[in-house]
Amino acid sequence: MCTGKCARCVGLSLITLCLVCIVANALLLVPNGETSWTNTNHLSLQVWLMGGFLGGGLMVLCPGIAAVRAGGKGCCGAGCCGNRCRMLRSVFSSAFGVLGAIYCLSVSGAGLRNGPRCLMNGEWGYHFEDTAGAYLLNRTLWDRCEAPPRVVPWNVTLFSLLVAASCLEMVLCGIQLVNATIGVFCGDCRKKQDAPH
Repeated sequence: MCTGKCARCVGLSLITLCLVCIVANALLLVPNGETSWTNTNHLSLQVWLMGGFLGGGLMVLCPGIAAVRAGGKGCCGAGCCGNRCRMLRSVFSSAFGVLGAIYCLSVSGAGLRNGPRCLMNGEWGYHFEDTAGAYLLNRTLWDRCEAPPRVVPWNVTLFSLLVAASCLEMVLCGIQLVNATIGVFCGDCRKKQDAPH
């Protein structure tokens, strides 16, 4: 596969994944789909750190768009020089995207390990923090959270989705980093009539 076609494919995949991360993070702000719990005292710190919105979302959107642009004709001009310029920009954007994906993975992993902030026995807190993530395997503990209702499966599902998406983003940004570096030094193998306008 040519570096340009690979860049477009990777870029479109990154854009899709960053939208998944943004939506997942937005859903974490409304536990069980109820907006009455959006008080800062009722949501965990990892939700407010916006790993899915900032890291897996906006920081990965930049390399996704740069990769799509590197795969076609853009404002840098057509031909060898223009393509190499776009590929070089994609190298730096991909490195930035890796950092964003690592941030999303770190925050989401901590959110899974610590568990949600919930009301248990009349006290708000991180009641699963001392279990070091063992609560994930014991679903009987999940019902002990009185409020927000069903917050544990809500957080586990969405943080797991963010962990998976950020891992895929890291892999794709790494692929684009290598692909764009090859594109900088070797150019694109497509003929002029094959390049999208």
